[in-house]
Amino acid sequence: MSTTIRPDDVPDTAVPMWKFFVLSAIGVVMFFVPVTIGGRSTIPLDHIVSWLREAIPGVLPWYALALIAAGAVYPWVTGSWRRSTTDAVFAVARVIGLVVGVMLVLEVGPAWLFAEGMGPFLLNALVIPVGLLVPIGAVFLALLVGYGLMEFIGVLARPLMQPVFRTPGRSAIDAVASFVGSYSLALLITNRVYLDGKYTRREAMVIATGFSTVSATFMIVVASALDLMDHWTVYFWSTLLITFVVTAITVWIPPLSRIPDETAPGVEHQPEQPTEGGRFATAWREARHTVAADPGLLRTVRSTFLDGLRMAMAILPSILSIGLLGLVLAEFTPVFDWLGYVFYPITWALQIPEPLLVAKAAALGVSEMFLPAALVAESAMSVKYVVAVVSVSQIIFFSAMVPSLVGTQIPVSIPRLLVVWFERVCLSLVLAIPVGLLLF
Repeated sequence: MSTTIRPDDVPDTAVPMWKFFVLSAIGVVMFFVPVTIGGRSTIPLDHIVSWLREAIPGVLPWYALALIAAGAVYPWVTGSWRRSTTDAVFAVARVIGLVVGVMLVLEVGPAWLFAEGMGPFLLNALVIPVGLLVPIGAVFLALLVGYGLMEFIGVLARPLMQPVFRTPGRSAIDAVASFVGSYSLALLITNRVYLDGKYTRREAMVIATGFSTVSATFMIVVASALDLMDHWTVYFWSTLLITFVVTAITVWIPPLSRIPDETAPGVEHQPEQPTEGGRFATAWREARHTVAADPGLLRTVRSTFLDGLRMAMAILPSILSIGLLGLVLAEFTPVFDWLGYVFYPITWALQIPEPLLVAKAAALGVSEMFLPAALVAESAMSVKYVVAVVSVSQIIFFSAMVPSLVGTQIPVSIPRLLVVWFERVCLSLVLAIPVGLLLF
């Protein structure tokens, strides 16, 4: 008769806690510590991606096309397109994305596809960076989430995360990863933890739609385009605060509040355990459990890398189809002019200058988060500030974030996402407009 050895039964000296310190530290540095190289300050992971883009520029479109082709075929080969209507729709969208990808890489197709801000923008600004960032990031993600750091931080952050956001303390890592890394990396973390049974479906959706926003790097691009860099500190911290306040509200109302607390199919729930004794001692004990259960560095990295590769395969073709559709609607149709009237009562009532323009910009963000900035580039500073904040705090946009989310194993409802987006935009406007008017 065999006896199962629990981590509590393992002597302290038998648990290699150097992994917690060394491997977790490498993960933290790669994701969270900006480093200046060649006059450019960003996280090391972004430096790696930038170096690859400069070193092998001619190879990368073909690399991206290979991932797109694999992603377009995958749902049909595995039969995953049958799981739900959403999966079927995105399976078709991925095939369309493959067609668009072939045209862009081979440079054949209608002139409008190659216009500035259309196909080349999607390929060079979104598809290639994400195609590199997600698989490479997955390698270091194994170090960040596999050796006790999430459990350690989770216990310490629990007094904030559980009562305010209704999520486990470990979700604090996701929140930081979004603002320092990117939504794609944060969604990769969320998906990994969901598949481990440490998030329920509701918690995963709250984290995905409440924390997985664009990174500080993207925020710099928006702030530069709108002449807000002189007010960068105020813009960054107020946007961070508004984004999380909006999240703290939306988690308590439908549709997020009504998502069932169920785990991934066939996965046992592993909730955070109640604190016994001192909080720090409990945090250390949880980290030790994780290190004691480590299946080995190579196996952990391999598993997470394959997850990242599958996620990249799902994201890239969807960006080229769904993202292109959003750009076409914004450029050639009045759809977003009409949608802007939905938010006009808020912008008019709060007396922001050019209320209809702000409302249209807020609506435009659902297609691509950069587009609203172009719309208000010549407007008053208060208008620029509000649009810059809402572009980030809305979180949900169809050119990249939604395909990234659909690329995970977290069940996604597009109508529910649209409702959450609407709620977030309304709340963001209500919070950002008074701040903008006060500051400018």
